[in-house]
Amino acid sequence: MKRRVNVIGVGMTKFAKPGSSPEYFEMAKEAGQKALADAGIPYEAVEQAYTGYVYGDSTCGQRSVYELGLTGIPVFNVNNNCSTGSTALYLARQAIEGGLAECVLALGFEKMAKGALGAKYDDREQPMGKHAQVMVDLQGFTQAPPAAQMFGGAGREYRFLHGTKKETFGKISEKARVHASNNPYALFGQRLSLDEIMASEEVFDPLTRFQCCPPTCGAGAAILCSDEFAKKHNISNPVYIAGQSMTTDYGSSFAPQSMIKMVGYDMTVQAAKQVYEQSGIGPDDVDVVELHDCFTASELLTYEGLGLCPEGGAEKFIWDADNTYGGKVVTNPSGGLLSKGHPLGATGLAQCTELVWQLRGTADKRQVAGARVALQHNLGLGGACVVTMYRRD
Repeated sequence: MKRRVNVIGVGMTKFAKPGSSPEYFEMAKEAGQKALADAGIPYEAVEQAYTGYVYGDSTCGQRSVYELGLTGIPVFNVNNNCSTGSTALYLARQAIEGGLAECVLALGFEKMAKGALGAKYDDREQPMGKHAQVMVDLQGFTQAPPAAQMFGGAGREYRFLHGTKKETFGKISEKARVHASNNPYALFGQRLSLDEIMASEEVFDPLTRFQCCPPTCGAGAAILCSDEFAKKHNISNPVYIAGQSMTTDYGSSFAPQSMIKMVGYDMTVQAAKQVYEQSGIGPDDVDVVELHDCFTASELLTYEGLGLCPEGGAEKFIWDADNTYGGKVVTNPSGGLLSKGHPLGATGLAQCTELVWQLRGTADKRQVAGARVALQHNLGLGGACVVTMYRRD
């Protein structure tokens, strides 16, 4: 019989621009120590560790957890592109649920280099010149970065299908900046108007510079345990995982030809469906969501993929402000990847951290009133999608 899995400790670093962060193992140490302190347990109580990162050597996980202690536990190194952090969380949950361990650490970190969108996009806070420089790949062809082409192409396909205004995508970024202004852990806390977002240089139609997530450095961590472990350590009414699913690409991801399908839409739909069935909770019951907004087009598509609004209904959902405080469901109260930042290995665990804070009622100015049910969506192309449902009774 499957066991309930609790999240009893979370922690993260403030996200930073490339070139201004500590070493990856120092960030990992900070996040791990915060999660342990939050759980109120010593590192010696941890029986396994799942460590996620994309850029690094094969045993960076060991280098990181050794900062917490040298206890000889199994350490697993995980790489699943942008869904790496939530993949580590998924594996940690399986270990507890399956009775293989009583207490497990999921840890994600990343020290990224500049240039995810090219040099001209490295510093999002600084105004750019009127004329954009061209971006040239190794073969000499002028083009936007591949990820921007894929998600921008998906946004363009959506516009063709539904007649969506370009400004609709920009509204997502405007909302992200408002939310991030209340998050001390976010990389970009400066608010931007819709006009400023739309006036920034076009990266790939319909995406402008301020609609693309920045390269980021940071770390996040979560401590998971069984009910028995929580009781033994006098932890009452913890946040728990009510459902979790990982999907990878389906045949429909590549045929028929569709950029929307290629960037993971069907992975999202199926993972969400499985989680709703596991948890007995539907999208209308969710209070707060942290979803994968690497580009504004990704967030728009994910609203529909998760069932937060009907297919073709994302534009109305956005302009009616149903994606923020006072609307149907608060999405990305942290500011999301667009404004909080996106250190690939840490993103999924930073999302987890934010949602645990929300369900505990400790999210300060970002707090969603009365939040009891939270949904997490973390997507990596290549591909993998992890959707997780959290509850606190």
